[in-house]
Amino acid sequence: MAQHSAIDSLELLLNNEKNNSKSLALLEEIIATASNSDFKSALVYARKAVKFANKSEFINWQPKFHEMKGRIHANLLELDSASYHFDKALNGYTSSQDKKGQATTLFKIGWVYKKRGLLENAMQCDLKALNLMESINDKAGIAGANTRISEDLYRQERYQEALDYALKNITFCKKHKLNEELVYSLTNAGSAAIGMGNYKESYNYFNKALTLAKALNFNPISMCDFLNNRGNALKRLGRYSEALMDYEHVLKLSQQTNYRNAYATVTANLGEINLLTGNYQEALKYQLQTVKFQEEDNDLSNLTENYGHVSTIYEKLGNYPLALEYQKKARIMRDSTAKIESDKTMSSLLAKYDSEKKENTIAAQKTQLAQQRLVQWLSIGVASLLLGFLLFGYKSYSIRTKTNKLLEAKNKQNELLLKEIHHRVKNNLELVKSLISLQSEQIEDAVTKDAMIASQNRVQSMGIIHQKLYQGKNLGHVEMKDYFLNLGEGILDTFNLENKIKIECAMEHLELDIDTAIPIGLIVNELLTNALKYAFPENKSGHISISLSKTSPETLTLQVADNGIGKTKGLAPKGTGFGLQLIKLLTQQLNGEMTEDTANGTSVLFHFKLNKAA
Repeated sequence: MAQHSAIDSLELLLNNEKNNSKSLALLEEIIATASNSDFKSALVYARKAVKFANKSEFINWQPKFHEMKGRIHANLLELDSASYHFDKALNGYTSSQDKKGQATTLFKIGWVYKKRGLLENAMQCDLKALNLMESINDKAGIAGANTRISEDLYRQERYQEALDYALKNITFCKKHKLNEELVYSLTNAGSAAIGMGNYKESYNYFNKALTLAKALNFNPISMCDFLNNRGNALKRLGRYSEALMDYEHVLKLSQQTNYRNAYATVTANLGEINLLTGNYQEALKYQLQTVKFQEEDNDLSNLTENYGHVSTIYEKLGNYPLALEYQKKARIMRDSTAKIESDKTMSSLLAKYDSEKKENTIAAQKTQLAQQRLVQWLSIGVASLLLGFLLFGYKSYSIRTKTNKLLEAKNKQNELLLKEIHHRVKNNLELVKSLISLQSEQIEDAVTKDAMIASQNRVQSMGIIHQKLYQGKNLGHVEMKDYFLNLGEGILDTFNLENKIKIECAMEHLELDIDTAIPIGLIVNELLTNALKYAFPENKSGHISISLSKTSPETLTLQVADNGIGKTKGLAPKGTGFGLQLIKLLTQQLNGEMTEDTANGTSVLFHFKLNKAA
C-alpha cells in the first residue's frame, strides 16, 4: 500500500510538471519505485518514459530509460524485448562515451545470454564490463563484475574456481565497505559450496547474505532470490519443512510483485521438494508449471534438469510412457545446449583477460623504447626529405584540401537535407495521427471508431520508418527487427494490451530499402491489428510472433503467427474487409504470395520476390 501511495503522489507531481527535465526525473523515480513492487506496473511507466524521452529529444536520457525498460522485460522473462532495449541502451552509452553506462548494460546483456544458455557470450560481456569498470576505478562496479564472473564459473560447474572468485570478492567488498555487493558475493560463495557438496557451509553463506539483505532493506524482488537460495541449502540438508517455508514465502512474494523469473524458479523448487517428500501429484503440478514457463520464455538455463525431474515424477506415478518422453526431452535439450567445451573455453577467456593486461603493460614499455630509438634515427632523414618535399607538397595539398572540403561539405549538406526531409515527413505523419486520434474521440459509432484507430495505426507504421531513417546511420535502409518491435509496442499501447499480449520477433538483423520496408510494415500492421482485435476474445492472454528473413538472394519470407482462437471455416470475416484487401494489394505490389493456416491459432506466410515485377 505504501508503494502505491508513493507512486500516486509522484504521478500527481508528474501530471502538474511543465519542465521536461523534471518530468523525466520524476518518471525515473516512479519506475524505480514501481520496480520494487510490481514489474508489470513499472513496465507501463517505462514505456511512457522511453516515448517521452524520444519525443522531447533528450538524447542523454534515452539510454538510461532503455536500460531500465530492458531490465523490467528481463525480469518478466521477455528476453527478445529485453535484448532490444539493452542494445539500444548500449549504443546510446557508447555514443556518449559513458563507460559506466556501457558496463552496467553489458552486465544485463550477459544475464540474457545466461538465460539462453550462451555462457561464452555471457562471460565475454562480463569481462568487457570488468575492463570498463577498472578503467574508471569504480570499486562497486569491479565488485559487481567479479560477482558475475564467479556466477559464470558456477554455471560451468567449476565450483572451486567459482568459490575462490567469490571469497576474493568478499575480501574486496569488506575492504571497500561495499555491503550491497557483499550480499551477492556471499550468495555466490553459497552456490559454489552447494556445487561442491558442502551444504552446511552453503547454508551459512546464504543465511549471512539473507540477514545482511534484510538489514540493508533490500526490496521484495531481491528477497525472493535470497530466500530461494537459503531454501536450496536447507533442502540439501534434509530440513524440508524449513525449506518449504522459504519457498512458500518466495511464491507469495513473486505473485505479489509479478516477478516471473522468481515464480518459475520457486515452482521448480516446490516441485523438487514435494518429489523428495513423496507428494508426487503436488510435485507434478509445480514441475509442469515450471517447464511451461521455461518453454514459453525460451529459458534454457535449467530446462534440462526440470525435464529430468518431470520424468522422475512420472516414473514414480507409474506413467512410464510420459517418463520416457520427458527423459528424451532432457537428453535432446542437454545435447543442444552443450555448445562449448566449458572448462577449456572459460579458462581460456579468463587466462586471455589476465594475460592481455600483463602483455599490454609490457608491450607499451617496448613500444615506447622502440619509438624513442626510431625517432632518433629517422628525425635526421625526415628533416632532410621534408625540406625537399615541402614546397612541392604544399601546393598540391592545398588544392586537394579545398576539393575534399567542398565534397565533404556537399555530402554533409545532402545528408542533413535528407535527414531533415525524413524528420519532417515523420512529424507531418505524427500530426495526421494526432488529428485522427482527436477526431476518433468525438465518434460514438464503434465500427467508425475502429476504422479511425486502424487508420491511425497505418499512419504510425509509416511514421516509424521515417523516424528510423533520420535517426539511423544508413539513410536509405531500415533495420526491420528494430522496426517491428517499435511497431508492436505502439499497437499494443493503442489497444492497451501490453500486459496481456506478448509480441516476439524471432529474426536476425535485416536491412531493407524504404520501398520494400513500407509495404511490409503496413502488412504487419494490419495482421497485428487483426490479431489483437479478434484472436484473443474475452481479454485472454496470448502471444504473436513475427519473423522476416532472406531465404534466397531474391526472396523475402515473412510470417506472422498467433496462438489465438483461429478462424471457423465458413464463417464470414469480421470487420469491413478493407484490411485484408490492403494486404492483398501490398502483397501484389511486392510480387508476393500469401498462404494462411488457421489449424492452431492463425499463421500467415508470405514469399516476396525482391526483383519486383514491372
